[in-house]
Amino acid sequence: MSIEKATFGAGCFWGVEAAFAALPGVTATAVGYEGGSVDRPSYRDVCTDTTGHAEVVELDFDNQKISFNQLLDAFFELHDPTTANRQGPDWGTQYRSAIFFHSPEQESQAKAKIEQLTNEGRYKPKRVVTKVEPAQTFWCAEEYHQRYLEKRGQASCHI
Repeated sequence: MSIEKATFGAGCFWGVEAAFAALPGVTATAVGYEGGSVDRPSYRDVCTDTTGHAEVVELDFDNQKISFNQLLDAFFELHDPTTANRQGPDWGTQYRSAIFFHSPEQESQAKAKIEQLTNEGRYKPKRVVTKVEPAQTFWCAEEYHQRYLEKRGQASCHI
């Protein structure tokens, strides 16, 4: 077993975490905040839209059971990568579409996937606005956010 880490921002992290956790080969998930300028931000801090953090899901995956490219496919299915700082009714920079890469290979695969989707015209007339950024400090969200939907017996939080 070879465990790697991946981090994705795709809007509100509750549903994104549940979807990734259900994928065979994903061995652990945690929701939190990444990409901002404040140490140890709270949910309340991030919701002010002033810290620069994105709501993210950090996951561990067994790359012999699921590839990073397969995780990218799931990521692009889970949200609308053409809306800047918005997913459904949620808006603000904390809801941006972002891939925080943990290796040069993840960076190149993420950029290649965006190029592929663009060349296929999958989102025309819109364009993919997903940011591809180096992984930074992952700040774990408060415990009540972890496995939020699972704790409430829900499978999704679509409005």
